[in-house]
Amino acid sequence: MRTFAYSRADSVEHAAHQTTPTAAFVAGGTTLLDLVKLDVMRPSELVDINTLPLKNVEWLDDGRLQIGALVTNTDLAHHPEVKQHYPVLSQALLAGASTQLRNMATTAGNVMQRTRCPYYRDPAAACNRREPGSGCDARHGLNRLNAVLGGSDACVAVHPSDMCVAMAAIGATLTLSGPQGEREVAFQDFHRLPGDTPHIEHDLADGELITAITLDPPLAPAGSYYLKLRDRASYEFALASTAAQLSLDGEMIGEARVALGGVGTKPWRCPEAEAALVGQPAEMATFERAADIALGGATPLEHNAFKIPLARQSIIRALREATRLARQGGKQEGLA
Repeated sequence: MRTFAYSRADSVEHAAHQTTPTAAFVAGGTTLLDLVKLDVMRPSELVDINTLPLKNVEWLDDGRLQIGALVTNTDLAHHPEVKQHYPVLSQALLAGASTQLRNMATTAGNVMQRTRCPYYRDPAAACNRREPGSGCDARHGLNRLNAVLGGSDACVAVHPSDMCVAMAAIGATLTLSGPQGEREVAFQDFHRLPGDTPHIEHDLADGELITAITLDPPLAPAGSYYLKLRDRASYEFALASTAAQLSLDGEMIGEARVALGGVGTKPWRCPEAEAALVGQPAEMATFERAADIALGGATPLEHNAFKIPLARQSIIRALREATRLARQGGKQEGLA
């Protein structure tokens, strides 16, 4: 492991003005420290932000829930307001990692989580995301776990987060602070598609850090469900996952939100599928049609074509379960 400097920020302003382009912020460090040890990330300095006052969860006057950047995944998953009003987020967090990791991982750190593509994590492999212009060994290598949505000739790495899939379905806004002050970015605009520049993963400028994530007002009354399909039941990354929310007007769907994980290069919101659900009867034919629309642009690689029917089933099952819960009045909580 390469040497680096270490410092501790005592305010958001201090953190924003303390960093250089080769520095990195560290909170839980559950991804960052792994990548430093693997020589994938090479920060010249780690700026510890754990003492910053960014650990509150509170309602805003406009009906949105604001989550501090340093709220741990454990605290967020079990927060009573999240369990009651955003159960799909609690479910996704509890499906995402072991208790030990959730106790350390932070909300902002989860948003910034790096891909688990083995070629990205291997300095000997060609990876445009890690080293621009070097190529993408995943496209013609072992690509079973790679993306079928949002990929490019330069990169097909999957975004690994479960939490971000739920936030994409809910809708959210990120508050960013940096040397130029504070600004807000819509959650769906924050993570970038790889295109020709896969090394630019997000809309975060040098010196900026996430200080809060504010969730859109909850659908009410609504049913929601997070379904994660994986190789093993215990704390594995998703092969395909779906976060689904919907409200009912009688037997017709009033509002709908659908986002996918495990199949896209970013947390994958499905607006066309949502539009196909609204105003339609809450039945299997509707769910199947929406699933087909959501995956209409999927492009499989040599080893991951199975993800398309798997994701289709994930969408259908999540919508079916969200409908069942909506019919019960939306009474639900996060997974145990």
